[in-house]
Amino acid sequence: MVTAAALFSGDLASARRAMRSLVLPGQRRLHFTHESDGRRKRILDAITELGPTVTIYDASAHHRRRQREACLDALVENLASSGTRMLVLESDESIVELDRKTLYRSVRRHGCHEILEYRHLRAFEEPLLAVPDALAWCWQRGGHWKTRVREMVEEIRTV
Repeated sequence: MVTAAALFSGDLASARRAMRSLVLPGQRRLHFTHESDGRRKRILDAITELGPTVTIYDASAHHRRRQREACLDALVENLASSGTRMLVLESDESIVELDRKTLYRSVRRHGCHEILEYRHLRAFEEPLLAVPDALAWCWQRGGHWKTRVREMVEEIRTV
């Protein structure tokens, strides 16, 4: 599963400030897994205010080794059709090389290699990476957490 949260470029500076303001002293970044329930609710309130457009890509039908590739390819397909110019993914050294290969192929396959730029950043470098992190956690956790974020999810795309 890959969770993508899109924000309009005009809102990015204020959105980053809003997310940075939630980082506590001693924290480098928000990481939803490590937050208390009270903090999770506060973070979700802030995310709701940002108004992200969220798509969840589900590739559970694929072999485990192909799931992320399938999700990223579907994500690039959606981004190409919307004219998106920038994709930022959280950097995970264990998969960044596979991501780069997948994205290189996908942007060419979907005809957006001259328009769509993609980057891998660490979560403390890009505070907006906390948005899909939080939403993915809630979705997978289920129960009242999933209910809380359901209205932000525009599409669940099975790939």
